[in-house]
Amino acid sequence: MKHYDSIVVGSGISGLTLASLLASNGQKVLIVEKSHVIGGSMVRFVKKGVPFDTGFHFTGAFLKNGILKDMLIILGILDKIEPVILSDDNGQVYVCENNNSKYFQPNGVVNFIKKLKKYFPAETEGIDKFFNLAKKIYEDTISLDLIKISQTPKSIDEDYISLQQVLDDLFIDGNIKGILSTFCMCYGVKPSEVSAANHFRVAYGMYDSVVRIKKGGDSFISAFKDRFEKLEIEIKTGCFVKKCLDVEDSIVKRFVLSTGEELSCDQCIFTIHPKAIVDVLPKEHLSKAFLSRVESFEPAAGFFTLYGIVESKDADFIPSIVSIFPTNDLNVLLDPGNTESSALVIMAGYETVNGKTYKVLNLMEPSFSEHVEEWKNSTTGHRPKAYYEYKKKRIENIKERLFKYEPSYKNTFKMMGSASILTYRDYLNSYECSAYGIKQKMEQFNLFGKLPLRNIYACGQSSILPGVVGAMMSSFIIGRSIVGRDKYDAFIKTRLNR
Repeated sequence: MKHYDSIVVGSGISGLTLASLLASNGQKVLIVEKSHVIGGSMVRFVKKGVPFDTGFHFTGAFLKNGILKDMLIILGILDKIEPVILSDDNGQVYVCENNNSKYFQPNGVVNFIKKLKKYFPAETEGIDKFFNLAKKIYEDTISLDLIKISQTPKSIDEDYISLQQVLDDLFIDGNIKGILSTFCMCYGVKPSEVSAANHFRVAYGMYDSVVRIKKGGDSFISAFKDRFEKLEIEIKTGCFVKKCLDVEDSIVKRFVLSTGEELSCDQCIFTIHPKAIVDVLPKEHLSKAFLSRVESFEPAAGFFTLYGIVESKDADFIPSIVSIFPTNDLNVLLDPGNTESSALVIMAGYETVNGKTYKVLNLMEPSFSEHVEEWKNSTTGHRPKAYYEYKKKRIENIKERLFKYEPSYKNTFKMMGSASILTYRDYLNSYECSAYGIKQKMEQFNLFGKLPLRNIYACGQSSILPGVVGAMMSSFIIGRSIVGRDKYDAFIKTRLNR
């Protein structure tokens, strides 16, 4: 039976990050991935020669001395990740269909604030208070500073106050509330459910700068693959941990893969959905309270997506992110029970393959497991007629809204594919069809760190904060627990030259 220092289950951005950190600190590491390729939702797919993003589309915090840059430096892959800055003037567009309002927001917090004040002169005082609070919480969050990551974080008042409460206290105009809560769609939770503190921790870096990444998530995967060869990290794809056996003193001695192979390790770190973790662990070693807590976790939103290209030589095509709202209330738009029109996000960008440049559009509407409940037991390629009728209706609705926003696309947009949340579930092993794991709700104790079985850990985007930055942060924190504080802190400081 082969033994490893650490087995990392799941090869999304959290698993890739953790494996690299542990191996960089001398550990013998194995990655176990259920899919046949590594990368999770970072993986792109190609349709008729055109690459499209699946779960990773843009990020924030790509600032000088920002946490994302720091993490990439430590991982040794910063030079492989090339940011694509959106247009300063038209990179972010917010469209409120309820009153035909359109707002163009620039990059940079200072410029973002100035433009908001121009659009909403009566809300100037609230705007200043909102961004001062956001900046303070972001900068005071210990886990966002890799030098201080080993310190114990302190809870603050805003951990127990919803984003919606802050918005309602500071603003009158519904449209500015909608604009400032737009990034709730980046973790799929209503403003009334998420704490103001966690929203700012996720969104502040995006208020400052939203960037696409050249070659999308594939650039991260390629960079990690290069590192893994040097670090001699082993990878097993197309399999998963099926059983945890021989538990002694709350320590799992034997791990059985779906292939039948048996392995042992000092610690096994699951970077997958919390409920998928519990599915594997022996229930007799877990308390009813623990199982009940995990069972109470609710799934965050997913997306129904159209993929296509614009076949036009029009020079006005601008890489951008356009958010279209039929109502400025994100609580309605992120409610599974909403039967009216949904939010629509249009992501436009260039992709160059073999010298040919394509104008690519990803069109995304929030979607929930309730929308596809009747077909949940079906699989890709074997779904009933009613499912395809559902897809056709959503596709036509999205196209209609796209053409209303940009009439020229009616004759130039070519759809290359579509995906419901069931498509994501089946191709990306997305538990409960969620794009962001569990809902990050106030006063919820997420599954993170060492579990009741003492050599089993949990991390990933369902642990601390969702998205690429949050998932990677969780791996840095777990890495410190496993490697040891002194050795790990020295490693971080040496890599950052601080």
